[in-house]
Order: sequence, then structure tokens, then C-alpha cells
Amino acid sequence: MKAKDLRELTPDELNTKLNELRRELFNLRFQQTTHQLKNPARIRIVRKDIARILTILKEKETVQ
Repeated sequence: MKAKDLRELTPDELNTKLNELRRELFNLRFQQTTHQLKNPARIRIVRKDIARILTILKEKETVQ
């Protein structure tokens, strides 16, 4: 997910996306613990996407 695309979304849409990614991260961690995770690199990607969204939300908050 690119930051450019995320900046076009509204804060409500970003919060929805953030909740989805946090849920996915929880599921990935659960799969990792039970040794069912097929793509361990996905955890890193999701964590970076979460950080990206949080950064953009903070930027939008300071602008307003």
C-alpha cells in the first residue's frame, strides 16, 4: 500500500483500514504461534502498513 494512495482517503476510511490491518496482524501472529503461517514476511508488511496509516493520520490531525 502506497502512502500516496492513503493520503487520498478520509480519516474515517483510514481508521477502518487501520482496524482491518490490526485484525489481520492478530490473525497472522496467531497463525505463527500455531505454526500455520505460510508467508512470514506478511507480518512485516502489515506492521509497516499500520505505521504508514498512523503517520498519515497524525499528519492530517496536525494540518487541521
